[in-house]
Amino acid sequence: MKLIPFEINSGAENMRIDSQMLDDAIRYNSKEPIFRLYAWKPFCVSLGRNQKDDFLDKDFLKANNIDWVRRLTGGRALLHADEITYSCIFPVEYLNNGENVVQSYKEISQILINTFQKLDIELDFGGVKKYAGHADYCMLVSTGADLCFKNRKLIGSAQFRKEGYILQHGSILFDYDKDLLAKIFKENIDTSSIISIKEINPTLTKDDILGVLSCV
Repeated sequence: MKLIPFEINSGAENMRIDSQMLDDAIRYNSKEPIFRLYAWKPFCVSLGRNQKDDFLDKDFLKANNIDWVRRLTGGRALLHADEITYSCIFPVEYLNNGENVVQSYKEISQILINTFQKLDIELDFGGVKKYAGHADYCMLVSTGADLCFKNRKLIGSAQFRKEGYILQHGSILFDYDKDLLAKIFKENIDTSSIISIKEINPTLTKDDILGVLSCV
């Protein structure tokens, strides 16, 4: 697997790089999976491919130096702040079950499960959780595409498919600001349904996480 080293970019640049990596893989008929790690500066809200943006208070975002972008992948919005983001590109044929969306999620995400075991963090696949509200914030809804720690969501992932290739990316929650989330998404953030690395093990640093992720 080809690793793209960790870097910090604006939201627009991060989305451009992911899109370019996918297009290049298609153009050159790449057979080798690609794994990329990154973060966002300034903070950024990313919207799912088909998600409406009418809930966003863009004046509030601007006043607080928070960008917003739209992802190639679907799903709900995320605040990319104190986190590590991954993206990976796989040829469908590389996977045992690449044509099956659910099974391909599980196959790719198993890599993350195995990686976090090295940090004594046991993750498993999420299940569908219904939320009493409109839930624009992705982390409040857990699906089979997500990874949880003791039934609380830690990693939210989404896919986009194009010409025989899968782009999957996801948000690994290192820490979060509950008040800021509530102001952005205009809904109560039920922290009983999410968890961060800092809550699981306060002694772990981002460098610790990046160290194991860089060896996938």
